[in-house]
Amino acid sequence: IRNTEWLAGSGLAAGPRGVACDAGCRAFDVHGIVTDDVFVAGDVARSPHPLFGYQFLSLEHWGNAVEQAEVAAHNMINSGLDRRPYLWVPAFWSAQFGVNIKSIGVPPMGEEVVVTQGALEEDRFVVTYGLQGRVIAAVAFDQARWIDFYRRLIESAAPFPPAFPNVDRRAGGTRPIPADFPDPSLPSHGPTVTLSGYSPSERRLQFTPARA
Repeated sequence: IRNTEWLAGSGLAAGPRGVACDAGCRAFDVHGIVTDDVFVAGDVARSPHPLFGYQFLSLEHWGNAVEQAEVAAHNMINSGLDRRPYLWVPAFWSAQFGVNIKSIGVPPMGEEVVVTQGALEEDRFVVTYGLQGRVIAAVAFDQARWIDFYRRLIESAAPFPPAFPNVDRRAGGTRPIPADFPDPSLPSHGPTVTLSGYSPSERRLQFTPARA
C-alpha cells in the first residue's frame, strides 16, 4: 500500500497507486507538467514504459528501488544532456514452498499464456504471456536460468507464441490459452464497509440456512 497521504495538497500527481514521474524519475504535478526539482524512486514511483504501451508502471521489489534510486540521485546532481533515463524491464523473484519463482515483464497484461519449457506436472516449467502477437512476459518455476533469454524476447518484441527450436515442447503445453486476468480497472474485492440502512445502535440478527 503506497504511503502517499502525506503528499495531499502538495500539487504533485500522487494517489493510491503512487506518484507519477517521467523516465528520469522527475515527478509530475497535478496538471501533468513535469517538475524539475522533485524526484521519485522505489515502490511509489509510476512511470510510462515504452515496452508496455507507455502505461504507467511501478514495481514493488527491492532491486527496482535500489536501481531507480541510483538514476534519481544521478539526475538530481546533473542537468540537461547529462541526465539519463531509468531503463528497466519489470522483474522480481521469490521462493515459495521450496520452489524458485522468477518473473520478467508484465504478466497481467497478457491476453494469452503458453507453457514454453518444462512440464506442469514436474513443477519445473516456464510460462510465456502474449499481447497482440508479441511476448509480453514470462514466469519461471525452478527454471531461473532462462529469465535473461526471455528478457531479450520482451525487449525485442518477439512474436508470440515463441517459435524457437530450443524450446522443450512437451505434450499438452504447446497451445496458447486465454490468460483470463481480471480487469485491473475493476475492484478486486468487495467493500469493507456495508451501508445497511439501520441505525448503528440497533442490533438485528438474521439467520440464513446453508444450502445443501
